[in-house]
Amino acid sequence: MAGKLTESDAGHSESEGVIGLLKTMNRNEVFEALSQGFCQHCEALLEKRIHQILNRRGSETSLSNGEASVASNSTPVPDLASGKQLTPVAPPAANFDILLSDGLGGTVVDNGLSEEQKEHIRFSQVGRKKDFVHTEKIDGKPTNVLKGLELHTKVFNAEEQKTIVECVYDLQRMGQKGQLRERTYTEPRKWMRGKGRVTIQFGCCYNYAVDKNGNPPGIIRDEEVDPLPLLFKQMIKRMVRWLILPPTCIPNSCIVNIYDEGDCIPPHIDHHDFLRPFCTVSFLTQSNIIFGSNLKIVSPGEFSGPVSIPLPVGSVLILNGNGADIAKHCVPAVPGKRISITFRRMDDSKLPYQFSPDPELLRIKPLAVSPRANSFPQGHHQKPIINSSFVKAIVQQNQHRNGQVIKDKSDPETAKTMNNGSFLAGNDDFPPLGKANKTRSRR
Repeated sequence: MAGKLTESDAGHSESEGVIGLLKTMNRNEVFEALSQGFCQHCEALLEKRIHQILNRRGSETSLSNGEASVASNSTPVPDLASGKQLTPVAPPAANFDILLSDGLGGTVVDNGLSEEQKEHIRFSQVGRKKDFVHTEKIDGKPTNVLKGLELHTKVFNAEEQKTIVECVYDLQRMGQKGQLRERTYTEPRKWMRGKGRVTIQFGCCYNYAVDKNGNPPGIIRDEEVDPLPLLFKQMIKRMVRWLILPPTCIPNSCIVNIYDEGDCIPPHIDHHDFLRPFCTVSFLTQSNIIFGSNLKIVSPGEFSGPVSIPLPVGSVLILNGNGADIAKHCVPAVPGKRISITFRRMDDSKLPYQFSPDPELLRIKPLAVSPRANSFPQGHHQKPIINSSFVKAIVQQNQHRNGQVIKDKSDPETAKTMNNGSFLAGNDDFPPLGKANKTRSRR
């Protein structure tokens, strides 16, 4: 009917209006308009469209150069809206392969991005799963015994994992040569399947069971071990900056576990000489960790429980709340060589007598992110949003090519304090530390 505006006409008019406005804006104004204020769905949709435009442009460029396809070193990037894989054209290296100047990786390549931009891109690649649920009756009440568990994936890429693993093997060789303090390095005799994994501990001497001197399980305050290696402190800084660990509970100790095939960790709950949360980083081989309030020993190195969680290499598992204090956990016999590093903060009342805080681990500031990054309901497997950092990175890459640079002006956000629970469990399945066989190489 003449004179009436149909629904399709209205949508078309509105769309033209937005496009018309965008055409009147300069690059910086368009960047500002697209860099913040979107909901999670719109953010994903915008990212998908940018990928499609870049792919089309890249394809046209490749065809004009006589090339049939995109460079083979391009790595698929997940499309948050559809879950499909989209292949980026720029930058040449996959986002996950970008190295930072923090000492964790190899040679840093100049790809036209600032250190801040590269860190934001890497941060945005981290997967965060917080929806672990398993209900058991505890004291007669249905309880989610996994509440407080978090799994953060893609925290350390392949090059960074290689650097960390090489560092661990260097430390193992030092321990075998007696170049570490006596209680730092332990390599017990393998007297049965599942027994005999190598341990290296830094920051404090933790005793798993009553030792030959009668010391009970817990931190031995009058024993000294070696301090945290520099590379491990860099790992801690990243985990705090990337909102994996809270700045209120920065680790000041750690224990390295070096597994041979068939080695395991029996069911236990971590001692409360250490605060919550704490975390475990996995390397070399993906292995499962089992959780439940009642775990059973099936055979040497084999355990059964209600929940089994795969731990990808380069991932960080956070244990807090019920997941740390009600559910026991164990690692059944691993399928191949594995390394794990567990970072924990000591209770101030349990600090070794000679302990002094490391200045490098004081006042680490988390990366500034949009408030929306933490506003999603707990349990959603989301990627954090940094004021549309992906959009910023793509726009900034193009602007770098034209000699333009735009600075990020995100505001810092204070992290929330994590609660500390209480549950103490000793476990005689762990051998006392300090009984080392330093003559046999385990590499």
